[in-house]
Amino acid sequence: MLGIAMECAPVVLFVFNRPLHMARTVAALQANELAEQTPLFIFCDGARNEKEAERVRQVREQAKTVTGFKSVTIVEREKNYGLAGSIIDGVGCLCEQYGRVIVVEDDLITSPDFLRYMNQGLDLYADQERVASIHGYAYPVPNDDAPESYFLRGADCWGWATWARAWKHFEPNGAKLLIGLKEKGLAKAFDYGGNAFFLAMLRNQVKGKNQSWAIRWHASAYLDNMLTLYPRQSLVVNSGFDGSGAHCSDVDYYAGSLGHAPKKLKKIPVEVNEQMRLRVSVFFERMRRQRMKDFYKLVFSAGIKRIRKVAGLAAS
Repeated sequence: MLGIAMECAPVVLFVFNRPLHMARTVAALQANELAEQTPLFIFCDGARNEKEAERVRQVREQAKTVTGFKSVTIVEREKNYGLAGSIIDGVGCLCEQYGRVIVVEDDLITSPDFLRYMNQGLDLYADQERVASIHGYAYPVPNDDAPESYFLRGADCWGWATWARAWKHFEPNGAKLLIGLKEKGLAKAFDYGGNAFFLAMLRNQVKGKNQSWAIRWHASAYLDNMLTLYPRQSLVVNSGFDGSGAHCSDVDYYAGSLGHAPKKLKKIPVEVNEQMRLRVSVFFERMRRQRMKDFYKLVFSAGIKRIRKVAGLAAS
């Protein structure tokens, strides 16, 4: 089906100032079986200050050496758009031009099956208005008896694909989304019963404490009762939990391993898989508890250090 019925969707890769992360991401994409049939667009964000300028320059020079794809187009931002601004603009541009797009950030490592899975998903659900996106990452939940693919409500952000018809649902106004969730009585479900921190993230976006495009994309799709397709085995891992990224901590609660996609993805009914939704809900509940434990450990450790410091000063 793929390669006969249609051309491969373009991949848009968003990069900034991390040349080592970008190199790993590009190498993984190059190892995909459909890489040579795939147009690659590299959006290079601009530096925020002089301190960042050298690494931004390195990334741009590195982008000029990328090969192994059907074509490579480099877009160099003259100013700093920020990740949210760059993604919102870039995804919109590619959707307008191609009607569909596969989205990757510079800290995502993909399976060799990633592009095949994405393109098959885009093909299978192209005319299904309720499908918002195809997602490459799968939450680390028990999956031995899971289907090869399944739907959850909303949208997601680690290696994903969408169509122009779905991206039109993206609402950039976080305050409007927050009001909509509350008015429709969806706030608790949106937040997996208060365990997922999604509401807090959206509130903070409204307050200007973060610029997350992803929480607005998720909320936009959730409000419109749209679904995202997930693979049984994750086809993406995030290498950004090393303190190098602007939006990732150095603690990875989402860690998993790369898996494989089926050779031919089968179409399934467009409905939430309740079994997998419950498993993801349990994952978020456990993560919330672990985050609280980690927080208290950090507070306790800081308190002990302060007591020792005070005791040392008193002794002297």
